[in-house]
Amino acid sequence: MQFTIKSIDDWQEIVDKIVPELKHNILLLKGNLGAGKTTFTQFLMKKLGSGDEVSSPTYSIVNEYSTPQGKVFHFDLYRLKNIDEVYDIGIEEYLDNAFLCIIEWPEVYEDDLYGLKFHEMSIINTGEEREISFD
Repeated sequence: MQFTIKSIDDWQEIVDKIVPELKHNILLLKGNLGAGKTTFTQFLMKKLGSGDEVSSPTYSIVNEYSTPQGKVFHFDLYRLKNIDEVYDIGIEEYLDNAFLCIIEWPEVYEDDLYGLKFHEMSIINTGEEREISFD
């Protein structure tokens, strides 16, 4: 699926189209700094019925949100240097016990997802708009 958005309010339409397509419990979010990964997650959590405050997990590495469907874990792997650090945070346990795991900056962990089913969303900030692809 491909989308182009020009304002923050357009995220709602994107989320409305993506939620019915979520078939796997892992969602990789890719995009440069300021692309809108956390903003997307805020809209997504609201759509999933969470009343939790959604913020970037840049410093905490992982945030936990509650939804009627179950726990959602929101990761930011940007500061992790290697795969050992990813396993040190216990990512496998989170994946096993989540309704959904949203992983920002997944590149350090991506090779280890081999054999697992996941969705991938890419957000490109072109300056005036955002180009989004979702698989």
